[in-house]
Amino acid sequence: MNFIEEIIEEDLKNGKNDSRVHTRFPPEPNGYLHIGHAKSICLNFGLAKKYNGLCNLRFDDTNPTKEEVEYVDSIKEDIQWLGFQWAAEYYASDYFDQLYEWAEWMIERGLAYVDDSTQEEISRERGIPTKPGIESKYRNRNVEENMDLFRRMRAGEFPEGSRVLRAKADMASPNMHLRDPILYRILFAEHHRTGNKWCIYPMYDYAHGQSDSIEGITHSICTLEFEVHRPLYDWFCKVLEIHHPQQIEFARLNLNYTIMSKRKLLQLVTEKYVMGWDDPRMPTISGLRRRGYSPEAIRNFAETVGVAKRENIIDVSLLEFCAREHLNKVATRTMALLDPVKLIIDNYPENKTEWLQAVNNPEDPDAGVREIPFGKELYIERTDFKEDADKNFFRLTIDREVRLKYAYIIKCTHIVKNSEGHITEIHCTYDPETKSGMQTQRKVKATIHWISETFAKPAEIRLFERLFTVPEPDNTEEGKTFLDYLNPNSLTLVNGLIEKNITKENAAKYYQFERIGYFCIDKDSTEEKLVFNKTVGLKQ
Repeated sequence: MNFIEEIIEEDLKNGKNDSRVHTRFPPEPNGYLHIGHAKSICLNFGLAKKYNGLCNLRFDDTNPTKEEVEYVDSIKEDIQWLGFQWAAEYYASDYFDQLYEWAEWMIERGLAYVDDSTQEEISRERGIPTKPGIESKYRNRNVEENMDLFRRMRAGEFPEGSRVLRAKADMASPNMHLRDPILYRILFAEHHRTGNKWCIYPMYDYAHGQSDSIEGITHSICTLEFEVHRPLYDWFCKVLEIHHPQQIEFARLNLNYTIMSKRKLLQLVTEKYVMGWDDPRMPTISGLRRRGYSPEAIRNFAETVGVAKRENIIDVSLLEFCAREHLNKVATRTMALLDPVKLIIDNYPENKTEWLQAVNNPEDPDAGVREIPFGKELYIERTDFKEDADKNFFRLTIDREVRLKYAYIIKCTHIVKNSEGHITEIHCTYDPETKSGMQTQRKVKATIHWISETFAKPAEIRLFERLFTVPEPDNTEEGKTFLDYLNPNSLTLVNGLIEKNITKENAAKYYQFERIGYFCIDKDSTEEKLVFNKTVGLKQ
């Protein structure tokens, strides 16, 4: 049990909130969700499920200059892909009328005022935490003047940046968020839902807690950076005399070799360092999905990481481990070659084809088997042969035997090279008494995979490495940015071979390329040319 569950169980025990649990996931639709959001999704929806409660999806759409319908749609898709369904879908913009009414209510009671100061002046007057701030010269405007100016702000009479509405809180508070926070600013921007109805928009700190209250949220769970905002969250609920949810903070997810800033992720996309928000190298949920991560793996990762009160950095290898653990159970096995070279079995009969049985998934008895052809001419992985092999190399070399998986033991006799010295053919013999399943005393130290020449199909295979070369790309050296640590080798394209029976239409969701790693078919695939993305290798 984590500390949030302890709080909830104590509340339930005491009958708080009529013994109900109601959480929410409140993203701003200004970008695609990333793995850090996945942890929050799993936590909020998971708590609601555990305690037979509800979890809302609410979009914090208070800044129309950065928000788009594309992001709204992607967020909904990501949540559902992770396996969750919200109890109700809301938007902060649903509450714009109510928030405005509350703002006027605060003005009427002398709790808010219109300030004509510039942003620089407001910032300067707020001062520093160790000294009281300086009250604005507009702080003591009378109610009538404040109401008139605020309504004229709404009517669009003033230019952007000329005025704001501020709460009259506590300019002496050591918490800077309580030093007369801004409630509304003027923005002449079309909103994706309300159009041009509004030209003033509420600030996050003003809209967030009140939205929670309107929806009857009981536990407002957010990341640790909002801990200093909590006194203001509580202040608004108290002065407005409305339902008061409990804000609880937990440590956000930080992964090494990764950035989580939406602004920086957007920069990677807009400046075309990546192929888009769903680039398989991106830490976005859509990127992980395209790369072949399963929702089960991500949920297991979130559970394994757990809920903490202190920030720490998680090794990305834990996420990769969770992917392997689940994919091993569900991925369809197939043989593929990243760098194929021809192998000819000289003593195998001409024009003969044997159909051998290959297991689709040894972890799943119901996955069945498939038939693959075996003949005189095959392809193997080039790295499975070495002309000058040392004693620690156990795969194929001249005068050495290995087993071809599902087939026979072979022995290399000679090789053929082209004029540039590259190996073009590997010749060998086979022992017909060593077919897989036969009882034989012959033992070899290695088994390699292969594809029959008649069963080989070209494919583009994309191999991914970490997007950054350093564990903490956000902590840059002086004079450098996170872009200076981009890995130039984060994507490698190879033209390989796969089994011919795989098509775009009949493709499995997840594949294990035997002896190589886990892969999935990419959306760029066509029937003429399949494209595979490497998810993770077989080993760390």
